Amino acid sequence: MGAKIYTRSGDSGETGLYRGPRVGKDCLRIETCGTIDELNSAIGLIRAERIPPRADALLATIQNWLFELGAEVATPDPQRQGTQYITPEYVRELEEAIDQLDAELPPLDRFILPGGERAGALTHFARAVCRRAERRLVALVREGLELGTPLSPVVLAFINRLGDFLFVLARWLNHQAGVVEHPWEPPPRKA
Repeated sequence: MGAKIYTRSGDSGETGLYRGPRVGKDCLRIETCGTIDELNSAIGLIRAERIPPRADALLATIQNWLFELGAEVATPDPQRQGTQYITPEYVRELEEAIDQLDAELPPLDRFILPGGERAGALTHFARAVCRRAERRLVALVREGLELGTPLSPVVLAFINRLGDFLFVLARWLNHQAGVVEHPWEPPPRKA
């Protein structure tokens, strides 16, 4: 029998950082890790749908990258501890995927409402979770600069590009399913 899933060490509201001290489960670093985990789970929901193999393969890669991002964030000083996993290559790969998918879509000239078929709507939801993770990461990067334990600036480029990718993927999944996008209709201007 393997190790038990529970340790009871977190029952007091604290958890341990990787190669670091115990901290409150409500600290910014743990909140950021939790939001990244939530994003990974949201992507898992997309993958549970019937989506094209091309999209599934991209999302599987991204889920692995998100585990790497979580490990980097969970380390108090990733530069010194050798846990800087997110690289500029990940950002380039996301950009290539964005460009390839976007080339198959009609041009976008207005804001669109999130939704569409189920996989597309779930991808829009994952994008919103990604943007929340990005906001947490921005705050954590600022905090790290102040404390002298900075995260690599690549993590911000990565999470920003991932949000862009999820937006384009949502559009692409809806387009593949023949779903028409609904533009945002701003209210008429008052005179």
